[in-house]
Formats: sequence, C-alpha cells, structure tokens
Amino acid sequence: MHTLIIGASFSGLATAACLSRKGMAYTVLEKEDAVGAPWRRHYERLHLHTNKGVSNLPYFPFGSGVPRYPSRLQVIDYLERYRQHFNIQPHFQTEALSIRRSDGHWVVETNKGNFTSDFVVMATGPFGKPRPLNFPGFPGRVLHSSAYASGREFAGQRVLVVGFGNSACEIAIDLHEQGAHPSMSVRSPVNVIPRDILGIPVLEFSLLLRHLPPRMADLISAPLVRAYIGNLSKLGLRKKDCGPIEQIVREGKAPVLDIGIIRLIRKGHVPIRGGIDHIAGPTIHFSEGAHDDFDAIVAGTGFSNDVEVKPFGEDGRYFCGYWISPTGQIREIGLDARKITGDIAKRVR
Repeated sequence: MHTLIIGASFSGLATAACLSRKGMAYTVLEKEDAVGAPWRRHYERLHLHTNKGVSNLPYFPFGSGVPRYPSRLQVIDYLERYRQHFNIQPHFQTEALSIRRSDGHWVVETNKGNFTSDFVVMATGPFGKPRPLNFPGFPGRVLHSSAYASGREFAGQRVLVVGFGNSACEIAIDLHEQGAHPSMSVRSPVNVIPRDILGIPVLEFSLLLRHLPPRMADLISAPLVRAYIGNLSKLGLRKKDCGPIEQIVREGKAPVLDIGIIRLIRKGHVPIRGGIDHIAGPTIHFSEGAHDDFDAIVAGTGFSNDVEVKPFGEDGRYFCGYWISPTGQIREIGLDARKITGDIAKRVR
C-alpha cells in the first residue's frame, strides 16, 4: 500500500517521517526545488511566533543551540536537517495539477506525469493564494505581505501596513527598525496576547488550559493578558467580543502574539488608523476621518485557501496542517501526521 504526500514543508515532512517510522511506503511531491519553500520566500526578519518546545516535528527536536524562537533561516535549516535525518527524497519541481479517484486508487496528474496511490495526503497548508490587492488610484508602490522582503528598501518612506495579523505586525516592526515610518490600518476588532508571561511562552499556558471550554479558558487567562497588554482602546484598537482561544475555534484565525508591536504603538512609532475610506493620489483617508500621505502600502490581508478540506480519511484522503490550534499550528501538524499515519496503518492491516 502506498501513500502520496503533496507538499514538502512542515506538514509533508512530518507525515513522511511518521510513515517511515511505521515502515510504510510513500512518495512526496513538491512543486518548488527545495523543502520548506514557504519559509524560503518569507520576509527576512521572520521568526517562529511559537516557541521551539511546541514547534518540533515528530521524533526530531530543534537543536539545543537554537534559540527559543528560531529565525527564518534556522527554521529552513531545521527542515533540511529533518529531511536528511529521515532520508526523505521529494520529487522536486513536480506540481500536482489535479487529483481524481479511479478504480479504487488516487491518481494525481502532475507536470511530470501521473502518480497513483492508495492514499493521498494534502500537505500544502491553509495559506494558498494571497488575497487580491485593491487600492485603486494609489500612485505609490503596493505589495502583498507575501512579497515583502525587508524594510531596508523602504527606509525614509511613509508606509501603510494594512491589517493587524502576526505578519502585518512584525512587518511594521521591521519597517520601523529599518528606518521607515510605518502606520497601520486596522479595520476590524483584534485580540492581542503576550508571547511570554513571567518568562514562560504563552503557548505553555495554553497547553494547561486546552481541556477547558474555550470561553472558560479565556476567562481564566484574561487578567494576565490585561496585565501585559493593557487597554487596547487606548491604543486606537478595538478588542474582539470573544477571547483569543474562542477566536481560534470560532474563526479559525490566530490572535496576535505581541513581539513588540504594542510597545511601538504606545511610543507613537506606529500610529494606528481605521479602515481605508478612500484614496486620493498619495493621500489615504481613513474611516475615523484622519488622512495621511504615503509612499507605499504593504497589505497584510492574508491568504485564501484553494483546497477544499474533506472529512478525515474520506476514501483514503487526508489533510495535514489545515487547522489553527490554540497550542500552535506546528504542534497541531505533528499531531495530524501521527493521527493520519495511525489511520493508514489500521487500513493496511
């Protein structure tokens, strides 16, 4: 019995390693020319927002010399060492074009021919396509956060970061550190939680609360969050009507882990504006009535998922890493990979 894994980043490598440990055959397809392709494209400043203790893939931890929050390059190095450790040999530059069920098997059409398998694991992740940019009439540079590399190229410029997710916030920090003048356009209410509490990663606390109902867990953690983050309304932000854990369950979106953006907002280094009302040349008018001139826009407006997630194991098809977890997505990927492998093992007995 054979399993086809589509994607060779965290999810694909974890699944391959788990199958390998069980002695089960698999093939990994990757449309890029290296493992961890999304991390190779990300902006330079990026670090894991979750601590390495909950971000290991199965059976192979980050090294002791790697800091608590590994950098982008350290993550890439970890994924490559993981591949080597388990002797995972993906078919690189092999893009899956279509998947169909035929005569009790899965047939995956690629740019390099067809692959047939008994099981198929989708491991391309939930961040498929950047959402379209829509800033009509703005004469300056406009780019999605996925195309952002470094604030160096914006030094001295006034840059509007649209959105308030984890990437948008770290990009705003990077712009400030590199000599640009960032502002943030935040249309919707947000949840912000500290990355560490009393020197302990906040996800470690989430592990302790994971068996409680989301609303109860949020109520228990709320005093600590308020003590560290303070009153968001005083910063020009609106808080969501639910807590961060309930947000993940309800919306499938992670809250912002504060790695320094709140301090910069408090100091006035990153002004907060409302949603964009209209654009007149370089002048952007906001919903609260303010307006400013900008040289560039970085849209941290997220991604759309072009993969329709089906029920677990339906017809031998699985999805690894498509769910956001209060205890960290990479931890969830490891759990998914083990669960998928266990189910396949039962089916081949």
